[in-house]
Amino acid sequence: MFHIHSRARQKNDFLSPKDIANRIKAKGLQKLRWYCQLCQKQCRDENGFKCHQMSEGHRRQMEVFGQSAERVVGGYTEEFEKSFLDHMRRAHPHSRIAAHVVYNEYIQDKHHIHMNATKWLTLTDFVKHLGREGFCRVEETPKGWFISLIQEDPADKLAGEKRAKLARREEEDEERQARLLAEQVERARRAAGDDDAPAEGTELQRDENGEPLKLALAPAPQAAAAATGGGAAGARPARPAVPLFGGDEDDAQQAAAAAAAGKKRSKLEELMHRDLEAKKRRLDGGAANGAAAIAAAAAAGGGPEPASSSGRGRVDHWLAEGLVVKVMSKALKEHGYYKQKGVVEKVVDRYIGEISMIGSGDVVRVDQAELETVIPSAGGRVRVVNGAYRGSRGELLEIDTGKFAALVRLSKAPHEGREVWFEYEDICKME
Repeated sequence: MFHIHSRARQKNDFLSPKDIANRIKAKGLQKLRWYCQLCQKQCRDENGFKCHQMSEGHRRQMEVFGQSAERVVGGYTEEFEKSFLDHMRRAHPHSRIAAHVVYNEYIQDKHHIHMNATKWLTLTDFVKHLGREGFCRVEETPKGWFISLIQEDPADKLAGEKRAKLARREEEDEERQARLLAEQVERARRAAGDDDAPAEGTELQRDENGEPLKLALAPAPQAAAAATGGGAAGARPARPAVPLFGGDEDDAQQAAAAAAAGKKRSKLEELMHRDLEAKKRRLDGGAANGAAAIAAAAAAGGGPEPASSSGRGRVDHWLAEGLVVKVMSKALKEHGYYKQKGVVEKVVDRYIGEISMIGSGDVVRVDQAELETVIPSAGGRVRVVNGAYRGSRGELLEIDTGKFAALVRLSKAPHEGREVWFEYEDICKME
């Protein structure tokens, strides 16, 4: 009689009941507090997590973490934020949805970055961070926190690209002007006969009135001798000093003098003349009139000065941090931000402001074209955002509703105590 002895199946053999149960448990989510992000290991209970903490591999990871803890946590923080927003863009690009619903969808991936490895302790802290940074519109309701992505308007994006292209073009023009100026300096040095003389630097000092600096090369030795009468009878006349850093008026006078003398301008002078003409066309025609009016009022010592809207110092961007502005974007009307006031917390690319709405504290990103300046009541603090006194601060004294102007007493040097009339769009209330 034969006896067949079957070997007892071990507990964790392949496809044994115990092995199948372990596989099923491994697929599901476990408790967050028993997950080690450094080792990317999920423990099933407190005892398993304690044993993992005493393991050699975990201790080595903790030693590496201790050397640069902030850097490691910062990396996990950035990766968690990026992954969460990517999921929002894919799953809910135009929806207003509960934050915990999005979070539960995000953590379905077993290998996601867990929140206990980031700088945020709770989901509420993370949601508030998204609102402050302008990634999402955040709303607190009795049913919890709701979020929705802030979509960038294609028209605003195109306008931003145009502004960036214009800024790059202006930088290229400035570099070209600097290169031409250097060539002019070198040409003047060669004309003076100082090719071998080393260039010696001297300290430049402005006078008390703060006038622009103007430098001129000394005439050539032969020309100086002829000018003083020490040269020969047939010597060439003295060469006039060549202004190097003069203003536009000096360049125009030099060009007029050359034309009057019947001299033929070189290619470089022709190029500089064309650039000068283009620059003059870009400048506002009323700049000289505004400066003259301000100077006349200052000399007379009389009443308040009229601040010309076409004076010097005007630019096409006026946003600055700390200003109180009014949102006029009809696209934000459904969210309750239309014609509401907020404080500029940050300026992006000179034309876009991150506005913290007064009352709700929500942060929205709005283009300058959809914002208006706010005029406070008499006695309020204002800042000059455009014109000749751009950047100055002061106190609003009087408002003329008929002329849409306000009288401001400037409070900081060099215009401290001066009273000036400004148009509404040139001043704005400060926080």
